[in-house]
Amino acid sequence: MINLKKICQDKGLRMTDQRNTIADIISELGGHPAGHPDVNLIYMKASEKDNNISIATVYRTVKLFEEYGVIEKHDFKDGRSRYEPIQDSNHDHLIDIDSGEVYEFSNTEIESIQKKIADELGFELIDHRLELYGKKINK
Repeated sequence: MINLKKICQDKGLRMTDQRNTIADIISELGGHPAGHPDVNLIYMKASEKDNNISIATVYRTVKLFEEYGVIEKHDFKDGRSRYEPIQDSNHDHLIDIDSGEVYEFSNTEIESIQKKIADELGFELIDHRLELYGKKINK
């Protein structure tokens, strides 16, 4: 599990109790298919730990974490912004359009093809984002 609190502290962000709680929630939820929480889920989980946390506090904190570069915002075509901690390793996403679950994966062949395409077009690949959308098939 990524320690979002430590990353925030390392970047010089002053951490209040409520920010610590929100960072813990994002860290806890970020590592499984039900991860990539939206603000409503973060708020629901955070208010279970601290009933003084308002949804406005969650919105402000998520925006602050994003500005500090400790979380990344995703829009997976479901009408809500979702968040995950910034990670050192590159990964891509497969989104189940029925359940909304997000599966992270890495594939060296895909990485190689993306770099090759950038090279062929005369670019140095700096960053990329790959999102695949599908329906789970029962086998």
